[in-house]
Amino acid sequence: MGSVYLFDVASRQAQWLSVRQATISGNIANANTPGFKALEVESFADALDKTQLKMVATESGHIGYDTAQVRSAKIKKADSWDILHSGNSVSLEQEMAKADEVNRAHSLNTGIVKAFHRMVLSAAKGGQ
Repeated sequence: MGSVYLFDVASRQAQWLSVRQATISGNIANANTPGFKALEVESFADALDKTQLKMVATESGHIGYDTAQVRSAKIKKADSWDILHSGNSVSLEQEMAKADEVNRAHSLNTGIVKAFHRMVLSAAKGGQ
């Protein structure tokens, strides 16, 4: 059986989610720091679009893709709901909403990987 790239993409998304969660945590930690500008990570879709994946046939009848690496996530200034008098642009409500998005995306990622893993095991056992 050839390579299964779904696991690679899921692993890269998990890494991206980890970077995003760390960025959110840093924003929350600096919520009271005067002049601190909230940061955000480039979206996973944008990062994945930049990989320039190419479809290639690994065998006749099979289609795969080139294993180009997902580039490092880029961190940029976040669009904030408010900017405080101190110049701080961290909104705790916004950061908590982002943290919830990361949690839901991680749960979805994990669920897809579990389901695909069960499917691969079932196929390997011959459907028993």
